[in-house]
Amino acid sequence: MKIDLNSDLGESFGIYSIGNDSAVMDSISSANVACGYHAGDPLVMLHTVEQAKQKGVCVGAHPGFPDLEGFGRRKMECSPDEIYGYCLYQIGALDAVCRAREVSLQHVKAHGALYNMAARKAEFAEAIAFAVRDAVPGLILMGLANSLFHKAAEKAGLPFAAEAFADRAYRSDGTLQPRSEKGAVIHDPEEASARVIQMIEKGRVLSVDGHEITLRPDSICLHGDTPEAVEMSRIINRNLTASGITICNLREVLGL
Repeated sequence: MKIDLNSDLGESFGIYSIGNDSAVMDSISSANVACGYHAGDPLVMLHTVEQAKQKGVCVGAHPGFPDLEGFGRRKMECSPDEIYGYCLYQIGALDAVCRAREVSLQHVKAHGALYNMAARKAEFAEAIAFAVRDAVPGLILMGLANSLFHKAAEKAGLPFAAEAFADRAYRSDGTLQPRSEKGAVIHDPEEASARVIQMIEKGRVLSVDGHEITLRPDSICLHGDTPEAVEMSRIINRNLTASGITICNLREVLGL
């Protein structure tokens, strides 16, 4: 069994430092790098890509809504054309950074509210997918397992990576429990690790109300901005390896 382990990184901004990207990168195979709209800035993007290259971690673009104040976690009323433009702009910016450092951009994963809205709204998912297709040849679209991202990737002719979350609770319909609700974020690394192994080996996870959700993830996300991110990444990496599950990049998982 193979799985990609990803984390949302590069989320510092100016003098504000968020997370411990370098330490998290020791345990993951892919980094979703903020592109300056919801977090990050040109120097943070450059530094994050350099760290990823040094540690052998693949790089993906992590475009979000233009919402620095809300960290991209607030819903915005946008047209599909606006979403296409936002994503094209951000992917292009990170690709320029990657090319300057001789790193190949691997994938694109939308951030926060944009991700959650597109998982349930076809025209948003398609706007993201076509931006990915048009920005850089050969990119992988990563999105929520069992969501509209998969059909959007097929429509755009893109390879798709189904994502599940180590540290987020699920509703019975397979969507993520909103962060505004109690218990939406899982803070215990061992609990998160056990859930991840069940997802990979059994293809299922329990929702907050006890319903069994079926899913087959290609990649598992853990968030880089939580206090326990470093410990969680280490424990999940350790327990996956002990269970005979190989952590590798998305192209290896998908057989590309």
